Amino acid sequence: MICFCAERFHWRRLWQNPGELLLPGLQDMATRALLYRRPAEPATLLVRHGSQFFAIRLRRHRRARRYTLRIHPTDREAILTMPPRGTLVEAKEFAQLHGGWIAARLGRLPKAAPFQPGTVVPLRGVPHRLVHRAGERGTVWTETRDSGDKILCVAGGIEHMDRRVHDFLKREARKDLQKAAQYYAGELGVRVRRITIRDQSSRWGSCTSAGALSFSWRLILAPPFVLDYLAAHEVAHLVEMNHSPRFWRVVDKVCSSVTRAKNWLDTNGNDLHRYGIED
Repeated sequence: MICFCAERFHWRRLWQNPGELLLPGLQDMATRALLYRRPAEPATLLVRHGSQFFAIRLRRHRRARRYTLRIHPTDREAILTMPPRGTLVEAKEFAQLHGGWIAARLGRLPKAAPFQPGTVVPLRGVPHRLVHRAGERGTVWTETRDSGDKILCVAGGIEHMDRRVHDFLKREARKDLQKAAQYYAGELGVRVRRITIRDQSSRWGSCTSAGALSFSWRLILAPPFVLDYLAAHEVAHLVEMNHSPRFWRVVDKVCSSVTRAKNWLDTNGNDLHRYGIED
């Protein structure tokens, strides 16, 4: 059935002030969601600084109180977080105002180190040069040359090299982190229910009260005492779900390399994000 209305219906007025024109029966949540729905927003904004142009990724967050900018170290882009009621005009003005900061931070990112022949990759903090072994069986393995140099050998087609190295490093990270986490869980009398390996850019690890731990696979690139500290840190959250003095006492009780590892991450942590990415 099609119904017609003799009078003009004020859609603009309804969109701007939905409360005053809602009809009986239109109070349901779906109708309200439709009326309050925002027009589609672009995924990025283009900002100019000097002769350079930067694509800024937009992210609206319901708990944001202000506009913020951060640099994603692996995607090598700037991300602008907007508050719920923020506008595109304000977002672009904010990004343009901080164009110099964006250019400087992106310019200071360490050079990308893609997983291709000749790239030197730290495995547990020890440099290994990637070598392609097309005619050999297997996937990825380590060797030591007569000179003492460490190499990481990758079999198969060159087009699969990046994926195979990523997979190898993630497996090694999971193995080391599971061993370390289970050790500290036993020391603290808690239970780790699940360990997830991801490529997290904003944190090295996380923990839920249910016993689920998550870590960045890039920790396998750092020296073992760094990975060991991060495992102790996240397991300690199963005792204290905060960063109170009591929490740090728990970490210090089971891990002797807290200060050393934190200092290493402060100095070298950003460098770990350059491996396995393209410029």
